[in-house]
Amino acid sequence: MDREIIFYETETGKIPVKDFLDKLDLPVVKKIAWTFQLILENDLVPKTYFKKLEASNGIWEIRIKFHSNAYRIFSFWDKGNLIVLTHGIIKKSQKTPAKEIKQAGTYKKDYFRRKK
Repeated sequence: MDREIIFYETETGKIPVKDFLDKLDLPVVKKIAWTFQLILENDLVPKTYFKKLEASNGIWEIRIKFHSNAYRIFSFWDKGNLIVLTHGIIKKSQKTPAKEIKQAGTYKKDYFRRKK
């Protein structure tokens, strides 16, 4: 598997997913890193860990459960094998917040606009 993961960077140099990860405790970050590795190394990743969000225009979520908390890192694909991570949240409700999906979509549009 030749997948690659990169972090989205805003025009001003901010890296939202890095800012999110920097606020988390080390054991949670290790579990997230393990999940990234799982996604990189496996052709078929269980939806438990990596799932396309419905009606989201190509936004995916990386799903991490650690103790009683659910963490979500939003992403999208570029060039078929490149996964661009946008930002993360600690999920507080059953449903993924629409505003977070919309934010990931905004980052995706910006990424492709600047990539041209």
